[in-house]
Amino acid sequence: MVLGDVIKRWQLLKGNSNAIFLTGTDEHGIKIQQAAQEAGMDTQAFCDMNCKTFQDLARVANISNDHFIRTTDEAHKDAVRYFWESLQHRGYIYTKKHEGWYSVSDEAFYPQSQVEPSLDPATGRKRMISTETGKEVEWSSETNYHFRLSAFKDRLLEFYEQNPKFILSKNHMRNLVKTVDDDLQDLSISRPVERLTWGVRVPGDDSQTIYVWLDALINYLTKAGYPFTPGKESELGWPADLQIVGKDIVRFHCIYWPAFLMALDLPPPRHVLVHGHWTMNRAKMSKSTGNVVNPFFAIDRFSVDVMRFFLSLRGPLSDDSNYENGNIVNDYKKYLQYGI
Repeated sequence: MVLGDVIKRWQLLKGNSNAIFLTGTDEHGIKIQQAAQEAGMDTQAFCDMNCKTFQDLARVANISNDHFIRTTDEAHKDAVRYFWESLQHRGYIYTKKHEGWYSVSDEAFYPQSQVEPSLDPATGRKRMISTETGKEVEWSSETNYHFRLSAFKDRLLEFYEQNPKFILSKNHMRNLVKTVDDDLQDLSISRPVERLTWGVRVPGDDSQTIYVWLDALINYLTKAGYPFTPGKESELGWPADLQIVGKDIVRFHCIYWPAFLMALDLPPPRHVLVHGHWTMNRAKMSKSTGNVVNPFFAIDRFSVDVMRFFLSLRGPLSDDSNYENGNIVNDYKKYLQYGI
């Protein structure tokens, strides 16, 4: 959120009074459903609680977002249903039995070429993981709806060639082109309601729930007033000039999302800025291992402006960055205390 806020404020300083910053919470999917069950809470109440935490953090961190969208908002769910029906009307959705490696954590299927065996470092148990995210996968077989993603291979490659700065990272762009060129398969876009109840039902089929990554991506259109009157989308703020995403969700935002939009003759976002992750002790932050940072405590300890400065200065755009309290103090002394 800090990165988006800094970019928005910079646009305002340059005189772009129309700059709009949208953020929010993605609240559907199996992970949310399971987390609510484990907490012994009603799922909507669980989402409300987590959403409030993010909204409180935005307030404490002095984030100047213009909109905060929740994918449980009724307007968003209406937009998702309309988007689905439009894809279906154009013949881009069909049903078939799907088999593959599924990651509950990533809420995504992976082909055989993108999984590998691994040993759980904590238990020594043999398991299969995604080579992209390192998350555990399990074999799954089910009948669901699919999007004809493979039909967009040539259009996507042409789009990347004509828009070399679509992703503001050469490394990610090269990897993306290789993925699309090598192994672009049709995409499973629903889950049986027996497995996923928390989400938007497929229009006309209550036995299936819309895949969270089709649902969630449409939030970018919702606040722009989707469904648009044909030819009027630019007046309502679409396409976005910039979307900011983590490196672990590049595939969703830079392959699936443009293809969904192309299917409905809507323009993709102009640019996608990909950032890395914060680590602690050079290891990925994880609640299970306890190497995490409470942002509320950090802001209270170092002040909001110091934390915003540090995150902006050291934020990982090209690679991961290691979080250390000592670096915050050193950067404060070097650039703020002695540099102003």
